[in-house]
Amino acid sequence: MTNPTESAPATGSSAPGDASPDTQAAPAGQSAPAPTPKPGPRPKPGPRPGVASEPVVTHLVTADPHRFGRIDEAGVVWLKTEDGEREIGSWQAGTVEEGLAHFGRRFDDLATEVEILEERLTARSGDPRKAQGAAKHLLDELPNAHVIGDVAALQRRLEAIVGSADEVAETLRAEREKTRAEAIARKEVLATEAEQIGADATNWKSAGDRLREILDEWKSIKGVDRKTDDALWKRYAKARDAFNRRRGAHFAELDRERAGAKERKEALIARAEELSGSTDWGPTSAKFRELLGEWKASGRAPRDTDEALWQRFKAAQDVFFGARNAASSERDAEFSANATAKIALLDAAEKAIDPAADLDAARREFRSFRDQWDELGKVPRDQMHSLEARARALEKRIRDAEDAQWQRTDPEALARAAQFADRAAQLEDQARKAAERGKDRDAAKLRDQAAQWREWADAAENAVTDR
Repeated sequence: MTNPTESAPATGSSAPGDASPDTQAAPAGQSAPAPTPKPGPRPKPGPRPGVASEPVVTHLVTADPHRFGRIDEAGVVWLKTEDGEREIGSWQAGTVEEGLAHFGRRFDDLATEVEILEERLTARSGDPRKAQGAAKHLLDELPNAHVIGDVAALQRRLEAIVGSADEVAETLRAEREKTRAEAIARKEVLATEAEQIGADATNWKSAGDRLREILDEWKSIKGVDRKTDDALWKRYAKARDAFNRRRGAHFAELDRERAGAKERKEALIARAEELSGSTDWGPTSAKFRELLGEWKASGRAPRDTDEALWQRFKAAQDVFFGARNAASSERDAEFSANATAKIALLDAAEKAIDPAADLDAARREFRSFRDQWDELGKVPRDQMHSLEARARALEKRIRDAEDAQWQRTDPEALARAAQFADRAAQLEDQARKAAERGKDRDAAKLRDQAAQWREWADAAENAVTDR
């Protein structure tokens, strides 16, 4: 073609992706104007009505435009359809190939818009009803679109978008409803937990932390309608306020108790300081133990004063018990010296006192030992029993010797032995007389009885003489 230009569509109507021609076709009967330079890159098409405003990239034709259209020698542009060819415009701005590529790019731009709508439905990233409306608008304009490409396939794709949008919208609605129900259920659980904490929790630190955690999670839960969310929020806020009131009342009461404990402890300190100079060690030690019991039962004073109060009370105790320990150390040294002297006294007495050799002398030695023992005084507690045991053993030796001497000279024991012997003699005399009268059986019996009494008499006599 000589001096080609692109003309407006034969019908004079616009179509998706259409742009103003660079020049107008020459009127009938006039010569064509001078050739004009080929146009540069065309601007990207603006958004279609009802379609999202994201940019559409102009790109090369994805299919051979010769399959779907042609440009005749007069510059008329034809679209091949299943029902035959139809005229879609005029091309006078360049070669046939350039014209086919131009109308093919317009088709690609339109296909890109359709693809965006398809992707929105697939990804469910927007309102399916808006995508459906945009697809219907494109379907309405498609019969007059100035494009070369598989318009039938594009129509089927748009019809699929229109047909599936309702199902996608219903699915999204169901998903939103499910998400809303789950969000409501979770906030119900959180509100119930908060109400339990607000009603009876007494572990103030962990319960307060948990209420803050509930609030953080609460803020992250979306999808609840305002009316329901407001009602649930009121439950949480009411529970939190109840917890804060109980916690405030608890610590206010605790402050009162600690103030009372402070007064009680200050009174105990005054009593302890009065006792700190006492030297009545035993009774005063008992009183300090009583004061310590009262101190433990008096509760805790305010944190900033409790330790200082304890240090004052302990200082009074330390004064008394320090003095008592010093006195005890002095006493322990005295008791240790007493123990050493008593050991030496015991060693000498155990060697000198011999009741078997001279009982009277042993008695005199033991009386002297006991007088010296008592004068020496107390010994350490851990040595007391062993030393007393040795002294008692020494005393027992004399007592045993006295018992043995008494038993050897016991008149009752001697008389009893004589009685047994007399009875034995009587029975022997009776046996002799019975034998003389010829009563041998009686004589034998009497002799047996006499022998038994004689045996008892010998045993009684031996018991005295063996002592």
